[in-house]
Amino acid sequence: MYLFDTDIISNIFKKHPSPGLLARLAEIPRNEQHISTITVSEIVYGACKSSRPDYHLANLQNILLPSVTILGFDSGAAYACGRIRAELERAGTPFALADLEIAAIALASGLVLVTGNSRHFDRVPGLLVENWLL
Repeated sequence: MYLFDTDIISNIFKKHPSPGLLARLAEIPRNEQHISTITVSEIVYGACKSSRPDYHLANLQNILLPSVTILGFDSGAAYACGRIRAELERAGTPFALADLEIAAIALASGLVLVTGNSRHFDRVPGLLVENWLL
């Protein structure tokens, strides 16, 4: 089962999305496709900053959200986030909080994180990461 990072979702809505990404998505049953509430927030933020917020928000509401399972930042993710944040800071490799929260949700839920930024997320101990944009 998979948790999609924001960059994966953004790619799907590009004028020319990655053919490899679309092919992989077509192979995965809907019940194995997840996004986080953090990603929803990032998409809403991007939509509201764009020149066509209504268009992007409609895509979110009518196309994306009905197609995936949305996972929230619950207490399991909060514990994972706090632990990982402390480990990374001790190692001198701090992490953006939104990305850390997404990683923590994947870890707490036992999901593989799908991202185009695998090198960034590879620093998170125990996190399974796949890049479908290669």
